[in-house]
Amino acid sequence: MYSNDRLVILDADGTTIDAFSAIDQTFALHGMDIGPLVRFQKRRNMFKYLGGLKEFPRNLRKQIAGRKRSRLIDTLTDVYREQAELYAGIRDLMQQLTQQPDLRIGIVTRNITREPVLTLERLFIRQGFDPGRFDFVVHLPLSEEKLTAFRDLRTRFAVNPARAYACGDEAKDYLAAVGAGMYPFMVSYGFEDFDRLTARHGIPAEVIARTPQELCVRVLNAFGLEPRGESVA
Repeated sequence: MYSNDRLVILDADGTTIDAFSAIDQTFALHGMDIGPLVRFQKRRNMFKYLGGLKEFPRNLRKQIAGRKRSRLIDTLTDVYREQAELYAGIRDLMQQLTQQPDLRIGIVTRNITREPVLTLERLFIRQGFDPGRFDFVVHLPLSEEKLTAFRDLRTRFAVNPARAYACGDEAKDYLAAVGAGMYPFMVSYGFEDFDRLTARHGIPAEVIARTPQELCVRVLNAFGLEPRGESVA
């Protein structure tokens, strides 16, 4: 038996949070160059945090020791907690969505910082959003896919798949949403660009937002809500 609730699962890095700027700043603090966003988006996943073909050799030498890699994660954690930002309009989007009494909303993430749930909570609070308004915040190890987590949340809240939505910026997010019977809200300003999502992975252009503002408009429209604040820009 289904409830009358609806469900929205948000992604953190690259969808709601400007992860690239945080990663770029972290690498710079360690004397490394991750390259521009346009090339970062086109790399295979294994090169995301090491840099592309141009930057890879130098970065690999600097990260080869476990201790150096650990310090990199420590710095990334500090940057997330003290400086990283939500994309424009996202705070207002989350505020509006969490005000809907029949809407279950939260985060499913594979964020790699230390104590990632605490890290995200600090970031949200600093950006003016109370994470206590979420119905759930789920952290997954990098080795785990989101499909099972999506299905578990849908079951937990007894939500009809036709009333469930998931946001993401990578092809694997799209596959998890579709596999769980949910509507996918995809974005192309995060870790994978529009061409890679469509041409390489075959994701329909119609479900992809090219800007955070477009994502906000699409999500709010799906629930019959009008954009306000930064999400109008």
